[in-house]
Amino acid sequence: MRTRFVILIVLALAPIRHAAAEPRHCLSPDERRQAVKAHKLVPLGRAIRRVRLCEQGKHLLYVLTVLPRSGKVVHASVDAATGAMVSGS
Repeated sequence: MRTRFVILIVLALAPIRHAAAEPRHCLSPDERRQAVKAHKLVPLGRAIRRVRLCEQGKHLLYVLTVLPRSGKVVHASVDAATGAMVSGS
């Protein structure tokens, strides 16, 4: 479950470079390893610096600290019940 929210945040914060109508191709494990070796991506384990589960009022939130390739730290909050992004910087 945590991975789903982390991926959601990383994708939401990443710049969109392709047209929305472009077909999707999911990488195989071998293709993922090659992409990492070619420095085409930041492995999720390195990009996600911290994940906390916090209460805000009656809501549970995932509070994420992400360090993308740009080096600028990004903070994001995701509603733990719905997966909706609550805030991000």
